[in-house]
Amino acid sequence: MLLHTSCKLTFYIESPTPFILMLRPRSGAQQWISSEEYLLFPSVPAVEFTDDYGNLCQRLVAQPGEFKIQTSARVKTTDWIDVEPGGDFVGVQYLPDNVLKYLLPSRYCESDRFGEMAMQITADQKPGYDQVEAINQWLQQSISYKPGSSYTPLSAVEINLQQSGVCRDLAHLGIALCRSLCIPARLVVGYLYDLRPMELHAWFEAYVAGRWYTFDATQASKRGGYVALGYGRDAADVAVYNQFGPAVYPTEQLVEVKLEQALVSPS
Repeated sequence: MLLHTSCKLTFYIESPTPFILMLRPRSGAQQWISSEEYLLFPSVPAVEFTDDYGNLCQRLVAQPGEFKIQTSARVKTTDWIDVEPGGDFVGVQYLPDNVLKYLLPSRYCESDRFGEMAMQITADQKPGYDQVEAINQWLQQSISYKPGSSYTPLSAVEINLQQSGVCRDLAHLGIALCRSLCIPARLVVGYLYDLRPMELHAWFEAYVAGRWYTFDATQASKRGGYVALGYGRDAADVAVYNQFGPAVYPTEQLVEVKLEQALVSPS
């Protein structure tokens, strides 16, 4: 499917404020960026770099007054997400070097606290994809998805105690459970077509059968329409904006994802 994504963030800045932004999707195996626009009002110098996780990031210093960021992109993405029932577990000794970091506990994913629980959830499942699918189904059945209920990231331990959370929180718990089984898992932040209510979204990916697969406990069916902006160990790595100094918060945040019809030349 061909999607048009857009995001608008507005801040009121009281003193010069450094920002690191993560608002540019990049082309990859699951998506192709055919065009994009990135606007800053007022215009300020910005420098782009690629972080340790392969994400496109932009550095700038916003000046006092109203500051707006507007991004948009046309993205070709899949109509479905790939599944691999029975997909094999990959032994740690065979994992690619750049995947190993997604095995370790991280700030919001305390995987060293969930070993026994993960074994119970995945009992009798074949190691690999089927274990992750069992975790995803358990999240859907056991943790209440409540959009807009939290703006501060919570850890997997906190979500397991609270038994409810936003998309990011469910993903954190899923990641921790996977890692406790020696299955690499990472957080993804981005957009999802026809998400209700429409806002920035988060889900997780697990590395089984030699590649990454998408899992999203907030959705009843496995459908396409995902557009990734960033990947990381947890929410600390994939904030769409980080600001340094006295705290500032958006006075406006608008997200849209629309389906576009591909242009077909007349025969």
